[in-house]
Amino acid sequence: MEEENTGVLAMIERIGSVIVPIGVALYAVLYLGVEQMYGVFNISPQQAGIDQSVLLGRLMGTLILLLLIVVPLLGLVVGLGWLINTVTRGTVGRFTTAVRRRPWIAALIAALWCGATYWGLLNLVGDLDIAVMVVVAVGLGVLTFLVPFRLLRRKPVGRAGMKVLTGALTGIGLGFLLILQMITGAIEVQETGQANDLLPFVGFQDQWAVIKNAEDDKPLYEGRWMMLLGESEGTYVFYDCDKLDTFRRPIETTNLGSIQLQPEREAGYKCGTLAEQDAQGEQGEQGEQAQTGGGGTQ
Repeated sequence: MEEENTGVLAMIERIGSVIVPIGVALYAVLYLGVEQMYGVFNISPQQAGIDQSVLLGRLMGTLILLLLIVVPLLGLVVGLGWLINTVTRGTVGRFTTAVRRRPWIAALIAALWCGATYWGLLNLVGDLDIAVMVVVAVGLGVLTFLVPFRLLRRKPVGRAGMKVLTGALTGIGLGFLLILQMITGAIEVQETGQANDLLPFVGFQDQWAVIKNAEDDKPLYEGRWMMLLGESEGTYVFYDCDKLDTFRRPIETTNLGSIQLQPEREAGYKCGTLAEQDAQGEQGEQGEQAQTGGGGTQ
């Protein structure tokens, strides 16, 4: 019983040594995701009033949610592993131990895993074919991580460092995948005026309001709904879904009325209706000017 408890404690310690660097790296990369997300609307997080303290508060809920999801998943994986090992009468456990004792095999598995963590970065920086991405990920793992990981496995300190590095790269890879989803969600908001389920968990506020003049409290912009992206340095930052435009207004001259959070849209709703009308009107004016100019030349 004592050996079993020692084994369980050792397993929990190993899991903790991996989870902590994953969480730290994921949080660091999430800030880049917030910058990319607000960059879709041509503003920075600071212009929307999001500094490091605000970002920490908003993303803390995201990290807690991820923790609540990851812990049961880890428990499920451990339970399935124990069940499979029990059913196979210890064959899986002996096989795992044999693989761990062969440093080249263990280093190769860790190297391929670290190479695969670049999958998110490759998705973010370019639209590559899946075959190319697999070749790049495997090549990165084998060429850059295999030999260093084999050397690190010679001593306990090196093995601990390898776990930390693998966990950090895993967190970064997951972070880049999350950034890609955040950018996709921001583009969806820009096009449809409705945020998906992910954006609220990473600190994006799907908040809409009718803008009113502070002097007479009369609605501005034909009383249309505007997305409130944030406020900073005495100004509100709005997104006009109908004209696909981001603009700022001073707080002292602006009242917010009829505020809504995550409003429901009818099926097939698209932003940019007024922008299309303006573009068609400009084209019509240019056509009339061209005809008038042509008539004068004749």
